[in-house]
Amino acid sequence: MKDLGNARARVALIDEAHATQRVDNFLLQLLKGVPRSHVYRLLRGGEVRVNSRRVEATYRLQSGDRVRIPPVRTRARPAQDAPARPDPGFRAVYEDDAILILDKPAGVAVHGGSGVSFGVIERLRGARPAARFLELAHRLDRDTSGLLALAKKRSALVALHAALREGRVTKVYLALVGGAWTLGRRDVVLPLRKRLTAAGERRVSVEQGGQASRTRFELVGRYGGFSLVRATLDTGRTHQIRVQLAHLGFPIAGDDKYGDFELNRTLSKQGLKRMFLHACALALDHPLTGQRLALEVPLPEELARFLDRLGASAPHAAAL
Repeated sequence: MKDLGNARARVALIDEAHATQRVDNFLLQLLKGVPRSHVYRLLRGGEVRVNSRRVEATYRLQSGDRVRIPPVRTRARPAQDAPARPDPGFRAVYEDDAILILDKPAGVAVHGGSGVSFGVIERLRGARPAARFLELAHRLDRDTSGLLALAKKRSALVALHAALREGRVTKVYLALVGGAWTLGRRDVVLPLRKRLTAAGERRVSVEQGGQASRTRFELVGRYGGFSLVRATLDTGRTHQIRVQLAHLGFPIAGDDKYGDFELNRTLSKQGLKRMFLHACALALDHPLTGQRLALEVPLPEELARFLDRLGASAPHAAAL
């Protein structure tokens, strides 16, 4: 990328290294220190132009594109001798020069926005100021724990996105649901439609004409009046597992958007302070070497303790 601009507005010439990147992600990376909300305001207002035209935030840049970037004020950079921010404490399950796979704790958003100043990606960039490139390959809900993949090279990010689109990445979750699961091993296919509430929050419902979603569910074990189920994603729609299970009559314990709110209050008193949804396994081909990676992480301690308190009521309940 070449910067062809002056002190007022800049024009960035896109090269092959930045081709296929979404324009919003390009700007967020380039304009470090500018609030995320301001970057999107610039896009909505047409102040950012690609080849002299307005574009949506989802526009994917092409080699040779000329991106006009209006003058913006960034936060002052720390002095060169200032110490780096402390490591945010996320546990790396796998890392090399191309990718980083974390075990994300619940309660941490993957990126800033919607009232959250710093998510996983902002905190990691702050802790690794020398990193030239660091981007999310996919997302997890704020209250979901487990495996989260990031790319440390643009070529790795492009390859990971292609693998996700083509269904070559396997993502497996564990969810505790209310009631006795009686559906056996079930492939669930439902149309999901997204909308925004008046407060700007995302909500998803099962509606004809929505995007197709597919998940394979199976019973792991029964715990009192609850069932632990394994969910393997074939698609990756927003809130997919949560909405599908609620639609089937098996809301996830602790889900504050689609769950049983009266039950959630009772569970909170019993010690469950979060949604019981955990991304426990991830299998993918390494984006650069092609080597198959199969990674697993156990249930977080607070979820395992809660299961122990409920007590298993089926012999196969321990087979996590």
